[in-house]
Amino acid sequence: MLEHLELDLKIKVSKYMSYLLRHNPENLKMDGNGFVFLEGLLEKLNERFQVDEELISEIVEKSDRKRFEIVGNKIRALYGHTIPVKSKLQEDKITEVLYHGTTLYVASRILKAGLKPMKRRWVHLSPTVDIAREVGTRRTKKPVILEINAEKARKDGVKFYKATDKVYVCEAIPPEYICPRS
Repeated sequence: MLEHLELDLKIKVSKYMSYLLRHNPENLKMDGNGFVFLEGLLEKLNERFQVDEELISEIVEKSDRKRFEIVGNKIRALYGHTIPVKSKLQEDKITEVLYHGTTLYVASRILKAGLKPMKRRWVHLSPTVDIAREVGTRRTKKPVILEINAEKARKDGVKFYKATDKVYVCEAIPPEYICPRS
């Protein structure tokens, strides 16, 4: 029972951290690269939760998707922003195929109009079918997996960036590089 409560707290804290660091830093002083002082984030989190720096570090280090980064006494979200930040991501020049998990309804729209960041700053992609399926299950029990011909898109000027081992991003992908995975 205690383990379940601890996991529930970590999930809630992680979601609030994502909100603050990706979408609305509220009164946290965020620099142009998306960093805020760890101490300031901790104070903000403690307005809602009873947490310490050790818990924040555990969330950062043990996250399966590597959402955050701590550098010195500062922390930031690595991807998923709706607010303008400068991300110094490494351009990926070798991955041939990437994947995107989504709902059937959205997939039909993507196949016509392409992948666009919508409310975010980047389109999020996965390096494997399994990761794309996991991402897609956040929205539906039976996600549609779209396959992105990254090699061909790259030759035509689309740039892909590696945010983490499980998340790749790009500005947009025209429909001619996207097909449903059979």
